[in-house]
Amino acid sequence: MLSRSYAALFLGALSPLVVSCGGGDGGSDSPAGATVAVAAGEDTCDVERTELEAGAITFAVTNEGSSTTEVYVYGEDGGAYTKVVAEVENIGPGTSRDLETDLAAGSYEIACKPGQTGDGIRTPITVSGESTGEAGESGYDREIELSTDGATVTGLDGGAETGERIEFTLTNGADGARTLELKKPDGSVAGEVEVEPAATGEVVIDLDVPGTWQVVVEGDGVDDLVTDLPVS
Repeated sequence: MLSRSYAALFLGALSPLVVSCGGGDGGSDSPAGATVAVAAGEDTCDVERTELEAGAITFAVTNEGSSTTEVYVYGEDGGAYTKVVAEVENIGPGTSRDLETDLAAGSYEIACKPGQTGDGIRTPITVSGESTGEAGESGYDREIELSTDGATVTGLDGGAETGERIEFTLTNGADGARTLELKKPDGSVAGEVEVEPAATGEVVIDLDVPGTWQVVVEGDGVDDLVTDLPVS
């Protein structure tokens, strides 16, 4: 049996350990920025909070639907929410992915796109305060969705304007890998991406000069599929 003096000495030595293991507010161990859950369904796009503070925000997306989905953050441009600020793609049913961005004060729309097509199911959000980042600096103005069956390319309708920043996506329905390539009017390659069969790839291009650009889909042992893109 411990004497009273020995027991007091023992408890006194132990107490700092008890204090250091006690619950606290997390301090510097807490991750920077906010995390907001997004539940993407076949006909829903539920955002956990729609009033947010400016700065780094992670949208934790869970696909609760039955088809592969993608989620976009759209900013306002000319009265419509068409400017892509950030995106995350290829989220399979029952899986989760993070969409990380840095938003300045303003209004935005979160779009969930089951099947990875169309304008999506939109949820408006409002961001207030100040951010040290610049929202949309790695985004783009709009998206052009292309698809190929190996013999044709569809989805390229109309032209574009000088200064636009566009994400070109290619859904490959051919029986082999295909490369999507964007060529400037002088024939130089502005960017390219290789896309495996039954997959979708994307490349973001700055249309920095006017003239006739070319959208090229090429593959080993097959003729190139070339479509003109007039840039005014």
